[in-house]
Amino acid sequence: MTTALPTPQSSPLPRSLDGRRIVVVGAGSNTGRALARAASEAGAELVLAGPDPRKLEWTAGELSGPAEVVPVDLADETSIAALATATGRFHHLVSTAAMPANGPLAELELADVHRAFAAKVYGPLLLAKHLAAQAATDTPEGASFTFFSGVAAWRPTPARTVMATTNGALAFLVQALAVEIAPVRVNAVSPGIVDSGSWDRLGADKAPFLQSTATRNPTRRIGTTDDLVHATHFAMTSPYVTGTVVHVDGGGRLV
Repeated sequence: MTTALPTPQSSPLPRSLDGRRIVVVGAGSNTGRALARAASEAGAELVLAGPDPRKLEWTAGELSGPAEVVPVDLADETSIAALATATGRFHHLVSTAAMPANGPLAELELADVHRAFAAKVYGPLLLAKHLAAQAATDTPEGASFTFFSGVAAWRPTPARTVMATTNGALAFLVQALAVEIAPVRVNAVSPGIVDSGSWDRLGADKAPFLQSTATRNPTRRIGTTDDLVHATHFAMTSPYVTGTVVHVDGGGRLV
């Protein structure tokens, strides 16, 4: 029996983000744009950060509310400090940043490995270092940092060693940061196979790949960007959740 692939949910967030200032690092990516759009529609004021100002301006043009564009390089501490200065007081920070260094172990380039760790480990650490003191905790949900990990940490495969390691390191980093910068909350969202546009590179092989994944997953579907939006909203607005990884993978890490 063929399992139907999911269609976008298009379910808006509640207007629980009125008056909140939210920093989205990676706002030029497909997932980052979706998060920024949903937060803006829910009443938030956005700071859009990432390495490519053109993509950030594109995202800003799609938003219904106010937004500022601040370029940032997570491999450069001076750039992160400048982001902190430009941001000022804020309520929540979300980073979807990723710079995969995939390929056979024997062919890995150290510079690529450094970039992967900058996106998933060094960068989040430095974002917390420079911005935690500016996080406004005087709201019912408090302040939060939410970083994106990934299912590769729990289901490593050949040629994905660096991806598995950086995502796994981030999962432990959020626990340490949750203690270090409390009462600011720190969590991770860990996507599985999500039809966010990243699989379009497969061309005609995309649909069979997603169908095979949906059939194998316990939920019998693959994810959508709406799934990631709602999981991130949960992490941002749940006042008793910190040091936690929210798995948004349809149970894919279990099979």
